Amino acid sequence: MGQHLIDSLSAVTLAVIDFEYTTPAGAPAEPFEVAVVALRAEDGALRVGREFQALMQPPPHAALTVFDTGQTGITPQMIADAPPAAEVLAKLDRRFTAGPYLLIAHHAPAEAKILAAYRDACPNLARLPMLDTVRLARGLYPDLPRHSLDTLMRHLHIPSPPDRHRALADVRVTAQIFIRMVTDAQWLNLDHVRAIGGYTPPAPAPEQPTLFG
Repeated sequence: MGQHLIDSLSAVTLAVIDFEYTTPAGAPAEPFEVAVVALRAEDGALRVGREFQALMQPPPHAALTVFDTGQTGITPQMIADAPPAAEVLAKLDRRFTAGPYLLIAHHAPAEAKILAAYRDACPNLARLPMLDTVRLARGLYPDLPRHSLDTLMRHLHIPSPPDRHRALADVRVTAQIFIRMVTDAQWLNLDHVRAIGGYTPPAPAPEQPTLFG
């Protein structure tokens, strides 16, 4: 892990984000769980920081399916009294006011699309620049047949958590994978990382002149 890269990463707070969502026919995906894990570059290494996790109740047209429950273990009863996504994301968004921040997601377009759909509730989150760990992994491990979380966990010998497919478990795994990729790669600085795995969200970018200056 090069010192220039660590110095570059120390200029931002990295936040790994993941949604569990249902995909109703003919309608956009609707989230029913979200989790975030913070990463900071400190003392020459990436360290895991605070975590956020919350269940959300999707709208009636996007109720949980048998597949959703089978994959995540989340039942309709578990989210019956949960607040709607707009309320949860507004609460989460209030944590993203100081900056600069950089979101990390595995297959970032999916998370970015949900954030864009709820941008009125989470304007800070919806506009943040993102890194896609799928794109980073394709560049770093080109010989792998796929670059899913499960494939990368096996390749990097990261144990699969018992609650795999819950949002918090998945962001913890994604954070471990990102840390390993930073260790394995010969990336020069944050600009180099962004050139390989950067993803621009659909919402307008925020004013963050110090982020990649």
